[in-house]
Amino acid sequence: MRSIWNGTISFGLVSIPIKMYSGSEERKLDLDMLDKNDHARIRYKRVNEVTGEEVEWKDIVKGYRQDDSYIILEKEDFDKANMKKSKTVDIEAFIEESEVSDVLFKKPYFLEPQKDGEKSYNLLRDALKDTGKLGVATFVMRAKENLSLIGVYKDALVLHVIRFADEIRDPSELKLPDIKVSKKEVDMAKSLIEQYTEEFKFEDFKDVYNDQLLKIIKAKSSGKKTKVEKFESKPTPATDLMAQLKASLDKKKKKKKAS
Repeated sequence: MRSIWNGTISFGLVSIPIKMYSGSEERKLDLDMLDKNDHARIRYKRVNEVTGEEVEWKDIVKGYRQDDSYIILEKEDFDKANMKKSKTVDIEAFIEESEVSDVLFKKPYFLEPQKDGEKSYNLLRDALKDTGKLGVATFVMRAKENLSLIGVYKDALVLHVIRFADEIRDPSELKLPDIKVSKKEVDMAKSLIEQYTEEFKFEDFKDVYNDQLLKIIKAKSSGKKTKVEKFESKPTPATDLMAQLKASLDKKKKKKKAS
C-alpha cells in the first residue's frame, strides 16, 4: 500500500508520527463510456471555455471568483491557511462509540506509526480499546478540512472521516407518514427482530453484484443469453401487516429448527 498522507496524531502533549493509508477500495467493474454507434471511447478534455483549446494539467491553477475576476491560489496558500492542521491530526476530545450516528461516516483510513512513534501508537490504541471510546479529531488533506473519529480495528488505529453537521440534510423536509401502529404490531416486529438477531460476521457479507455482472459480461462475450429472473416488489397492505409479521416469524423459527 502507498501512504496518502504523512503527519502526526496528537492528543494532549503526546505526538505520534504516522502514515495514513486508504482503508477501503472500490469493487466496481472498470467500464468505459462508448459511443453507441461505433463503440469508440468517449474522452473528457480540459477545455479553455474562451479559446476552445485543450489545457494541460501543468497549466491549470485553482482560483476563487471575486466579482468579475479570480484570486489565484498556489499550493503554498492551502498550507498557509492552517499549517498545523495540514500536518497534524489533532484529537480534541474523546466520546463514547455509541454516541455516533452511522449517517456521519464517510471513509476509513488505516494509520501506521513511523519511526520513534511505535510505543505512543500502541499506547493510544490500547487506551482506546480498553475504554471503548473514539477520538474526535480535525485535520486538513487535499485542501479540505476533515472532521474525523479515531478508533481501533484489528489492532490498528483507524481514522474515519465523518461529515460536519452542516453536510447532513434536515430530514424534516421528508414527507413522513402520520399513521398509528398498534402495540401488538410493534411487539410482533420486535420478536421478528430478535429472531433475526445474530453475531455480526463481517466476512459473511460479499459484494455479489459485481460477480453477477461479470458473469453477464462473459456470457455476452461468448454469444450466450443470460436468464433473467423476474422480480416485482409490492408494498405490504396495512391490513395484512400482522399476518405477514406472523408468517415471517414462523418461517424464521422453522428455519432455525431445521438448522
